[in-house]
Amino acid sequence: MNTLFPLLILALIGWFWLDSLRVRERALHLCRSACERRDLQFLDQAVALRRLRLAWGREGVRLRRVYRFDFSEEGLGRRSGYLVMRGIGLEELSFGLPDSPADT
Repeated sequence: MNTLFPLLILALIGWFWLDSLRVRERALHLCRSACERRDLQFLDQAVALRRLRLAWGREGVRLRRVYRFDFSEEGLGRRSGYLVMRGIGLEELSFGLPDSPADT
């Protein structure tokens, strides 16, 4: 019993680390694709985790992660957008720009 608890904690940490990597890779892919569709430059090819919490929904308890990313409209200047992932699924993606006709 004394060795079971530390092993359980290590397994939980390992699961969380692998799940975080998987969700981050999906977030990168979604940001890259959304920037290409809107003809924007996805800067730094990175997303940064800003918030992590538990969220309850119809599918049960999931980790809800908010990522921030940077983009540029015409190669000049730098703007920030955000992406919300609930589990592995996309909940929200925002550039903070008006919707273009191609998005509707």
